[in-house]
Amino acid sequence: MTRVACIGECMIELRQATAGPSSGLYARGYGGDTLNTAVYLSRLGVDVDYITALGDDALSEEMIAGWTAEGIGTKRVARLPGKLPGLYLIQTDDKGERRFFHWRDSAAARSLMDLPETEDILNSLASYDVVYLSAITLSILQEAGRERLMTGLKRARLLGTRFAFDTNFRARGWPDLNVARKAFSAAFEGADIVLASTEDLAPLYPGESAAALLAGISSPEVVLKLAEPACILRFAGGSGEVRAEPLIKPAVDTTAAGDSFAAAYLAARLSGAGPEDAARAGHRLAGVVVCYPGAIIPRYAMPPKRAPRPSTSRKASS
Repeated sequence: MTRVACIGECMIELRQATAGPSSGLYARGYGGDTLNTAVYLSRLGVDVDYITALGDDALSEEMIAGWTAEGIGTKRVARLPGKLPGLYLIQTDDKGERRFFHWRDSAAARSLMDLPETEDILNSLASYDVVYLSAITLSILQEAGRERLMTGLKRARLLGTRFAFDTNFRARGWPDLNVARKAFSAAFEGADIVLASTEDLAPLYPGESAAALLAGISSPEVVLKLAEPACILRFAGGSGEVRAEPLIKPAVDTTAAGDSFAAAYLAARLSGAGPEDAARAGHRLAGVVVCYPGAIIPRYAMPPKRAPRPSTSRKASS
């Protein structure tokens, strides 16, 4: 069976329990961009492990139990005595657009590349078919930690593992834009698949057109989501544009729209679908996710699986 590792941070999530900008009632859950992707990958039938660091507190135990219930492997989760997970709060407007507030400066996940078990974690990457991480994963690490992670990924790729990178960009997570650009360039150079968006890249490369942003990504397979509900693709042997179908319900929360798109895209590619069909699958799942509050939708709300059509293009080499 195809195996995927998702690397990143999961935090305690507080989301508005009742509508209205002045509401003071919040529901507690958990989420984080790569963890959200791991959940949706597992629900789509992919064998997935989550790689992160947590504390030894009750909330961290609750996370582990929740991930296990979702079918996510946790053997690569480091546990740090005395540490806690980070926390974020979601505030949404009347159109479902979200705003995040974070408390994560001392979160356990920030130490992931500085632990006694770090080398074992990095060596384990070669046992996976795909390793997925995001720009947020890179932003919570110090520069030495980012370099250590990228070196581990390079070793794994030499042994056949593919690297998928999501450009999920939050400016406040970086000391300055030049540091972020350097990290993005290294990821673009090393990744087999890049899942990007103009929303993420515009602050880093202001004034660039979508075509210029796409051209600036050196990876062999790229999905660039546009401001409108569509994406453009570049892959070995072709390119194209895929538009999303209209929403069947009003959007209430756009949290995890990109994370779920990434999960459905990767799951479809791993099952043999071509990039265009994979992008349609991504749009389809994201279009359901935005109709529910929070990062993780109820299981019953997952769209039915569709059999993939075989790819007519060559897969990106590793």
